[in-house]
Amino acid sequence: MSLLTRRRLLRRAALSATAAGAARTGLAGATAAGIAASTVALGGCDSPPERTTDPEPDRGLRFPDGFAWGAATSAYQIEGATKEDGRGESVWDTFSHTPGRIRNGDTGDVAADHYHRYAQDLDLMRDLGLRSYRFSISWPRIQADGSGRPNQRGLDFYRRLVDGLHERDIAPMATLFHWDLPQALQDAGGWENRDTAERFAEYADVVFRALGDRVPVWLTVNEPKTVVQNGYIWGHHAPGIRDEDAAYLVAHHLQLAHGLAVQALRASSLTGRIGPALNLHPCYPADDSAESAAATRLHDGYENRLYLDSIFKGAYPQDVLDDLGPDSRMVRGVRDGDLKIISSPVDLLAVQYYTPLYVTGARDTVRKWPTSEAEWQQIYPEGMYDILTRVTRDYGRVPITITENGLPCPDVPGPDGTVDDAGRVAFLRDHFAAAHRAVGDGVPLESYHVWSLLDNFEWAEGYEQRWGLVYVDYASQRRVLKRSAHWYRDVIRRNGL
Repeated sequence: MSLLTRRRLLRRAALSATAAGAARTGLAGATAAGIAASTVALGGCDSPPERTTDPEPDRGLRFPDGFAWGAATSAYQIEGATKEDGRGESVWDTFSHTPGRIRNGDTGDVAADHYHRYAQDLDLMRDLGLRSYRFSISWPRIQADGSGRPNQRGLDFYRRLVDGLHERDIAPMATLFHWDLPQALQDAGGWENRDTAERFAEYADVVFRALGDRVPVWLTVNEPKTVVQNGYIWGHHAPGIRDEDAAYLVAHHLQLAHGLAVQALRASSLTGRIGPALNLHPCYPADDSAESAAATRLHDGYENRLYLDSIFKGAYPQDVLDDLGPDSRMVRGVRDGDLKIISSPVDLLAVQYYTPLYVTGARDTVRKWPTSEAEWQQIYPEGMYDILTRVTRDYGRVPITITENGLPCPDVPGPDGTVDDAGRVAFLRDHFAAAHRAVGDGVPLESYHVWSLLDNFEWAEGYEQRWGLVYVDYASQRRVLKRSAHWYRDVIRRNGL
């Protein structure tokens, strides 16, 4: 496939942080529940009036004993306090303050003010019955310039957060990097610079030694594919670069950073578990043609196998390398021993699923399911089952945690102050059911984290989209449990649907 053709393919697919996906020929795998969820979410998250007050039936779908139900957030999206207590500037501070980059000129300066309100938010988690909380640590809050002596005030904040989780019997799951690279490192070349991966390993070691005795699960790099596609191909995420050749060198260095962080944990005396957090999207041919099948295979290489194969098989997929060509910066940037580092054994895989992708014989992508408020998100619960079973089939029985899955809704409090996000309930119900079926078919799924705990700063969309179980009034910072939060509490209580 030519570089130009591949650009066309990626241009259609990489529309957002989770751009990708499709559905298998003939839609044979579609479930009635999935179709119902799609219908509810189309054009917003409204639901027919009769469903608003109907009691939720018990479907008898129970998850394994000890299954950990949780919710997820990331530092820049909720913390605020971007200039407090020694925090340095990140690429997202720079990007969001650049005119024209973010919808409505929004920034993460305050966000959900979690830095000051974390104790209140911890109480919300306890009241919901969460068993696990997946959050991220802000690198520039720990090392303002991305290297050197750590900022003790930053470490103390996360120590208080982790201790507060334990006090409420909630297991911490910490992500080391969720896109907020220190700006000083970006000024020195960012992820195009191999040295950044080494700096990341040093940062990881600092955090491990400060918090590792209290954090049972670590995630290394969140969605490297999103940094590659949105940050370096399309430029609508930080650092806002449009250079495809640079993008795949960045992919290699992000994978290298992952491997070096795994090695740093192994070199310590800590017993915590560690793995990557990958946004994976099932890619399906749009029709029965051989051309569609070939295009889909290559697209899957860029979307999924580029990251999975290097971690679990110690090699990049050959079809992707051939398509990039021998003169690409990525191919030339791989050194002897790099893939051994990247494939350092991990303890688990974090999967983030939002959407599928259909690929045509003309190497375009088409949509076959209704979309959410996020135009890139086709609502297809069956894709959850397909991606989980595919990972287990192709890469073995590595323990899996779902660390993101959710839906944006036009949430507005009603006259009585409640938020009735019935569409989010339908969406989550159908995706939980798909995950339950995957467990029944042998997938070693340990936990499920809804995206997101709180309404937050949604990257290039600013505060336009609301993904939270908890409504945030940004003017007052008042929190309101949405209908989905009350429903989720019941799911957790009975460990299933």
